[in-house]
Amino acid sequence: MPSSRKRDYEGPAILSYGFRVFFLAASLYSGISIVLWLPIFQGLLELNSVFAPVEWHIHEMLFGFVAAVITGFLFTAVPNWTGRLPIRGLPLFALFVIWFVGRIAVAYSDTIGWILAMVFDCLFLTAIWISIAIEIIAGKNWRNLKVLVPLTVLLLANICFHLEVSLYGGADMSPRIALMAVIAFILLIGGRIVPSFTRNWLAKNNPGELPKSFSTYEKVNLAVAVLSMILWVFFPQSNITGLLLLISSALLVGQLSRWVGYRTTQEPLVTVLHISYLFIPIGFSLLALSAFIPDMFLPVTGTHALSAGAIGGMILSVMIRATKGHTGQALTITKADNIILNLVYLSALFRIFSTVLHENSMELLHISSALWAFAFLGFAITYWKSMTQK
Repeated sequence: MPSSRKRDYEGPAILSYGFRVFFLAASLYSGISIVLWLPIFQGLLELNSVFAPVEWHIHEMLFGFVAAVITGFLFTAVPNWTGRLPIRGLPLFALFVIWFVGRIAVAYSDTIGWILAMVFDCLFLTAIWISIAIEIIAGKNWRNLKVLVPLTVLLLANICFHLEVSLYGGADMSPRIALMAVIAFILLIGGRIVPSFTRNWLAKNNPGELPKSFSTYEKVNLAVAVLSMILWVFFPQSNITGLLLLISSALLVGQLSRWVGYRTTQEPLVTVLHISYLFIPIGFSLLALSAFIPDMFLPVTGTHALSAGAIGGMILSVMIRATKGHTGQALTITKADNIILNLVYLSALFRIFSTVLHENSMELLHISSALWAFAFLGFAITYWKSMTQK
């Protein structure tokens, strides 16, 4: 970002870029909500929401936490794509308030009514969609209009979530639609930034084999992955769905091998992008196993590999890298970064094992939740000054 753009803004640092306010808010909310989640789930705390405790947890992770991170990323990336000034100051603060009001509305939806809660909650993704569309169109950056597709699906999934719970007594298909949208977003954006960051680092620090360029192989991978997830949304227990998920998993592992992440171990800040991406084929494989042998593998095993592993790991990796890059810090991992990244991966593994090992499952769930909370609250503490000071 040209320095002249920075000089034009004289307001609070936290409102100067989308990543500052939304990465910080998302990490705090993720950590705090997980701390509250288990007492709510066990009936020790009461939530005044029309959502059951499990549904509230799923909804707030996908449409509260993840939606805020996606917003922070896009509001920081889109100005680089379009060459336009970032959304900042009062407009950015207004969007944050809309997000925050949505969280309150969902928590107290039993008091204000599910329709009003749905309106307040869905207003955030609607405003983000409109803001991103305006910026991309105004900047004539047509090639990046495709980011609106997963955003559209995520918004529709949020509407469906409220409708399913309120009209049919529980959320069934909408969480799968939302998870599909977020994984598609990672495949789309991650498929661009993971090999790009890898190439940049290798070219400078470890000359030799570089990631393969985007080709027909990657296009086929993306198409197969999206198709397998669409089938999973509508036919999660079908053997055909399971077979396609396994095929997609194998193709994605092949894609990762083409990105030569094994050559980046000297800089873990690059390696973690590959590790996070690897959880996608792991999740697909576990979902396939839940279709083939449901008595041994629950669907939740695969969904948590995707949500806690792929989404949680990729979010932390990108938040750390983006924050460093946009605040003038060296793009290298620190001890604090290493700790919080390892915590989120351990959280994912414990969460996966808690669904496979029926004995001590609650203990494993508590450990996973604690590790997740420490990871994201650790990020907020580590990067508080970076977000709030110029």
